[in-house]
Amino acid sequence: MRVLTLCLASLGIATAFTPATTSTRALLNSGTAFNPSVASTSSSLSALPDPDHFASSLEIAANIRDVTIFKGKTLSLLHPAMMFGMLGFSVSTALLGFNWRRQRTLGNEISDLKKTLPGMGSASSLAEAIATAKEADDTALIAKYEAATSIEAEINGLAAERKQLASENPRDQHFSQGATLAFLGTFFAIEGPLNTYARAGKLFPGPHLYAGAGLVILWAMAVSTVPKMQKGDETARTIHIGANLAGLGLFGWQVVSGVPILLKVWEKAPWP
Repeated sequence: MRVLTLCLASLGIATAFTPATTSTRALLNSGTAFNPSVASTSSSLSALPDPDHFASSLEIAANIRDVTIFKGKTLSLLHPAMMFGMLGFSVSTALLGFNWRRQRTLGNEISDLKKTLPGMGSASSLAEAIATAKEADDTALIAKYEAATSIEAEINGLAAERKQLASENPRDQHFSQGATLAFLGTFFAIEGPLNTYARAGKLFPGPHLYAGAGLVILWAMAVSTVPKMQKGDETARTIHIGANLAGLGLFGWQVVSGVPILLKVWEKAPWP
């Protein structure tokens, strides 16, 4: 709001100026003998802003803060409403991230389990291998294969889980929601203080303001790790997860610290 005030004041100064060349051209057109010192003085005087015009511009800019919509409940309640919604959106985005991580790591778990299975020759499954061993009446081999059936069942379960996760496409959903969260979160983290200034003419440093600022920093840190994560950097992944978990905790604190402010706005701010 202060920036807007300065811009409007500058506009007032600009429109109050009269170009210096106008005075000189007027002297020439009138046929009056040209006197450089007089022209210079006239130009300098004409370049000064009109005090009344300048004061009027400042008054208009200052009155913007008094517009009811900026001071009323409508815009004041938009900030907490969005923040409550984005807290839930943050949890959803985090769950999608963990699902994507789970989908990626399941392949390693399945590979490690397959290494513990006994050799089955040409058989494609333990059931087929057991049937072959029974035909050969090899009791030792049958017992060995039957002991490994629990491992095969675990492998099949993990494979089904990976297939289900892949069908849900958590990677792209996580990326999309994360980008949306970073944009909306930063936007409303700035909108909140601006609305407070429009309403009260000043800011109120405290836990709520500091939590919001810290949250934006953590979001920026999480976003900055994405290029490294796409190249398989595990350190970047750890920082990304840590920043987002810390951000969730800070977001929860911000919501709790914002409730008293919300109640005060509801009580004192007029409609709309």
